[in-house]
Amino acid sequence: MAKVLCVLYDDPTDGYPTSYARDDIPEIAGYSGGQTAPTPEAIDFTPGHLLGSVSGELGLRAYLEKAGHTLVVTSDKDGAGSVFDRELADADVVISQPFWPAYLTPERIAAAPNLKLAITAGIGSDHVDLDAAIAHGVTVAEVTYCNSISVAEHVVMMTLSLVRNYLPSHQVVLDGGWNIADCVARSYDLEGMHVGTVAAGRIGLAVLRRLAPFDVKLHYTDRHRLSEDIERELGLVWHESTADMVPHCDVVTINAPLHPETEGLFGDELLATMKRGAYLINTARAKIADRDAIDRALRSGQLAGYAGDVWYPQPAPADHPWRTMPHHGMTPHISGSSLSAQARYAAGTREILESWFGGRPIRDEYLIVDGGALAGTGAHSYSVTK
Repeated sequence: MAKVLCVLYDDPTDGYPTSYARDDIPEIAGYSGGQTAPTPEAIDFTPGHLLGSVSGELGLRAYLEKAGHTLVVTSDKDGAGSVFDRELADADVVISQPFWPAYLTPERIAAAPNLKLAITAGIGSDHVDLDAAIAHGVTVAEVTYCNSISVAEHVVMMTLSLVRNYLPSHQVVLDGGWNIADCVARSYDLEGMHVGTVAAGRIGLAVLRRLAPFDVKLHYTDRHRLSEDIERELGLVWHESTADMVPHCDVVTINAPLHPETEGLFGDELLATMKRGAYLINTARAKIADRDAIDRALRSGQLAGYAGDVWYPQPAPADHPWRTMPHHGMTPHISGSSLSAQARYAAGTREILESWFGGRPIRDEYLIVDGGALAGTGAHSYSVTK
């Protein structure tokens, strides 16, 4: 029997919900491109309920305990003596979310001799040291595509919020004011702007498709060029590199995984090549952008706005400069954790566990590391450094 250690974010400040704003959510059976939504043998939760917090337990307790496994759920993941560190010593499986990542460093992996499976309940496994996972024979899996559209919708929302100056204008209402000039002095139309995505995988391509009806000029860069049919359909302009693309864009959205080629990419040098007054949206990973360079670019006016919901570390400290820099639209990594998305990534987590415990192959599209090497989606999206 296995010990499963699950790290989830805290419950709401006023307690775990007893009712919800909606009675149901749409059922999503599959995704663009033909991949089916998660298909576990069963679920022990109500879709649309809060599953990603500690009391939600990803709906896994009944299933795991019935099978004789042990489930430990905690939000305490950082600092000396954390529950995560104490329980990790004899854990067989670790489950974590990108929104509240339990960082599986080389030191932590080395201190967990029983660890054989690390699951990301969501998308993006960069909080797991993939080199160490490969070296120690740990399989890494994530629920690919489960919340890609959730994030793409968040990107569109943030783009419009920055360009139209929505958040400061809403604040005027909350403050009891009515000065229209204050609101519109930084408000523009998205129509006609040049918008580019760094990476055009599942999320990046979904963003492009959702922005096309706004009559914008679309650009992209990706290590894997899209088909001519897709480029023609959306009127896409392809660029060989991020550096080639960003000088042409009014809005840039980052939708790339974090790996050695993207870490620190948006620093002072690259930001200086962007149009003065451009907007940058980052729902990918915080370390793709240089923290202090972003702050400087906003204060100097080189960037007109920055929005995203990824931070480093997570949770971000109270004095993180992205909390107080001007003209930002930051959120606390919620883009992929809507109640709709939670139903899918909880189901996908169970599907991975069912396969693992049943001795069946995990879906190739869910695999990041397997058999001592990058595998599946991981081989497509990541690179190793050793």
